[in-house]
Amino acid sequence: MSEWFHRTIVDTGRLPIFAFFVGVVVGFAFIRFSVRMIRAQVRWWPGNVTPGGMHIHHVVFGVVFMVLGGIAGLALPFAQTGWRVAAAGLFGVGTALVLDEFALILHLRDVYWSEQGRTSIDAVFVAIAFSGMLVLGILPIGLDDFVLGNGARGVGRTIVAWLLTLTTLTLAAVTLLKGKIWTGLLGLFIPVLLFVGASRLARPHSPWARWRYRRPSARAQRKLRRAEIRDDRWHRPMVQAKKWFQDLIAGSHDAPPEH
Repeated sequence: MSEWFHRTIVDTGRLPIFAFFVGVVVGFAFIRFSVRMIRAQVRWWPGNVTPGGMHIHHVVFGVVFMVLGGIAGLALPFAQTGWRVAAAGLFGVGTALVLDEFALILHLRDVYWSEQGRTSIDAVFVAIAFSGMLVLGILPIGLDDFVLGNGARGVGRTIVAWLLTLTTLTLAAVTLLKGKIWTGLLGLFIPVLLFVGASRLARPHSPWARWRYRRPSARAQRKLRRAEIRDDRWHRPMVQAKKWFQDLIAGSHDAPPEH
């Protein structure tokens, strides 16, 4: 196992992103455990940080950790691998704390335990999925050509890379507009998902459906009905399964949002 880790993670220079990935997972697990203990009013757990009666949300600590980790990662010499890895881990913990209150940032009110608070869990899952892909060496299509410098190997290859990347981004945009968030994001790493997502019907309440399926034509109305039937048959059960999994690891989101 250690040999695999050294060959796959250390030798390939992916140790900092691995530390970031671990930081996000550990930070998210810890803060969700903490807030569940606070919600359950467990006596032995410290509880909220409330100096002078003011409740300090953990997003504040997350921002501080991200600033410290980010500055350290930029300032430290490249040769100091250990400190750079520690900075990446700290940045990952901060990212977890910030994204765990992403819904609060989005709505500018405390919706943590409400249905709207599930947006925070989705944001954390996206961060874990993306960083996990990078840890495994799965890069977004075209990244190696434009970031890692492979585009300098020839004009023909650069043109192909541009066309491939533009096609991928276009398909990703169409997929996202059709309301398929996970398919669109993961498709940046696994392009075949984009072809599936972009070619299938949009979700009924997506921007694409509002633009294309709510026209007075009979064809548009048929597409809208098919999209609604497909959504009821396939998407709603998947959403219910996702909510069950979210509640299992992060607690139930059944409280009304604060106004």
